[in-house]
Amino acid sequence: MSTTEIYLIALLIIFSVPYLIWRLGRTDYFAPLVVVQIITGILLGPGVLGAAFPEYYEFVFNPTVIDGLNGVAWWAVMVFVWIAGIELDLHQAWQHRKESGITAGLALSVPLAFGSAAAIGMLMFPGWVGPNGQPWQFVLGIGMACAVTALPILILLMEKIEILRQPIGQRILRYASIDDIAIWGVLALILMDWDRVGKQAGFLLAFLVVGYAFRRLMVRIPERDRWYCGPIWLAACALGADWAGLHYMVGAFLAGVSMDSHWFKQVDMDALRGNVLLVLMPVFFLSTGLRTNWEVGGTAVLIAAAVLLVASVTGKLIGTNIAGRVLKWQPGEASLIGWLLQTKALIMIIFANILLDKQIITNETFTALLLMAVASTMLTIPVVTPKLARMREVVFRSK
Repeated sequence: MSTTEIYLIALLIIFSVPYLIWRLGRTDYFAPLVVVQIITGILLGPGVLGAAFPEYYEFVFNPTVIDGLNGVAWWAVMVFVWIAGIELDLHQAWQHRKESGITAGLALSVPLAFGSAAAIGMLMFPGWVGPNGQPWQFVLGIGMACAVTALPILILLMEKIEILRQPIGQRILRYASIDDIAIWGVLALILMDWDRVGKQAGFLLAFLVVGYAFRRLMVRIPERDRWYCGPIWLAACALGADWAGLHYMVGAFLAGVSMDSHWFKQVDMDALRGNVLLVLMPVFFLSTGLRTNWEVGGTAVLIAAAVLLVASVTGKLIGTNIAGRVLKWQPGEASLIGWLLQTKALIMIIFANILLDKQIITNETFTALLLMAVASTMLTIPVVTPKLARMREVVFRSK
């Protein structure tokens, strides 16, 4: 068979298998389609399918096909992170800065501390730290992975349970928006290359200058032209960041956060996000699954994932409960918010992919983080739904 035919077979598998599992299995309550796609990517990877049917795996996912899939995956995830940056709304967070700062700070710092403690334990065993990873980078990276909240997936889940446009949904978006800024700031610190610090400083300076001119241009052109200029700006920022040694994903986020969401109609932005998730991101999920590895032993990876999951969940819940006591929230409100902020999925997977690209973590650590992200996201809806039914009055309270 030709390479094109094999590539199309791979695409057929990528798009059909998760959909059939999601639709026929009716998994939406505990595993939305996005989560099923991530899990399917893991199952189609070398650790499961490759181990069970090595000849079939090598035939379909040969190096040429994987290279083609990776190209689509790179662009898909850049567009997705760009959209996440555009959707950040820090104006509301500033208007409620005391409440937002306390909640977001505790919801980030406590799981960061718990995750860092787990990472220190992992340092005692071989096989977890990548060849280019310093201990402080590994510890901070794992800690931040435990603290991440996936803003785009959080939006999808809150739409599903019909609280996105309610006061509590807007509050949770404020907290997640602040944490998103912190996440990418920490990532930039982890990726700081002191041998190329001049190039990185030059890129950031050029970004500020050109970004100012870009913003002036965008407010003067019609919305139709903004949609064309946006991807150009995305590609330019990603190229500049990667050239400077940061990572093209950092550039993609900067491209998005330097743009204002009100430049575009909300319905069009929602449609773009939905179409990217539908048409492009499944390829990224498969590409991610192909990077999983169990060479240190499946049991060790599962134990590491479980420890990281406990650190992540307990850290987030303790952080929001402390915030609830300080801000005098109603009983149960902190737990509800903590579970929703626990949603990880895509952003944490993207974060872990970057750490793997830079060889700060190994494939085994990446696999453990991926399993933790999937488990934490799958827990969200089943835990939150009954809580929400008991606390309807909280949904409509603005503070």
